[in-house]
Parts: sequence; C-alpha cells; structure tokens
Amino acid sequence: MEKALWYLLVGTRGGENRARIIAALDERPRNANQLAECLDVDYNTVRHHLDMLQEHDVIESGGDEYGKLYFLTDRFERHREEFETVLEAM
Repeated sequence: MEKALWYLLVGTRGGENRARIIAALDERPRNANQLAECLDVDYNTVRHHLDMLQEHDVIESGGDEYGKLYFLTDRFERHREEFETVLEAM
C-alpha cells in the first residue's frame, strides 16, 4: 500500500485530485457525481481517479452502478499514517 500511495499521489499526474478525493471520502461516502460537485472537478476526471484508486485498493464501492457509493478500504485505514506522510511531501 505504501508504494501505491506514493505512486498514486506523487508519481503520476492527478495526485492532488486523488488526495482530495480521499479526503472527501474520509468525511463521508459519496458517489462520483457528488465528488465531482464538491471538488469542482469534471465528472469524467473523477471517474478516472476513482478507477485508479479502486485498482490500487485505496477505495471500494458499494451499491448498484447508478449512484454507487465509494468508501475508503480497511487496507487504506491500516496505512493512514503513510498517507499523511505522502501528503506532507506533496
């Protein structure tokens, strides 16, 4: 997870938006449309970042396709300190 966080947040373009998505999901579960609105980011951009975060087991989804909610994974929660370290380095 540590390598994935460094890659997702520092090693590729879009790291700032991914960090913002993680922070928003830390507040409460949200769907892609809610994230796009609260972060003022294009819906398709949010979907791309959600796919990347899900692929690396940072977030998981629940519910049906329409209005699917996203949550932080238990694995992410176990590595929260590393997330904080990465944020400080950004």
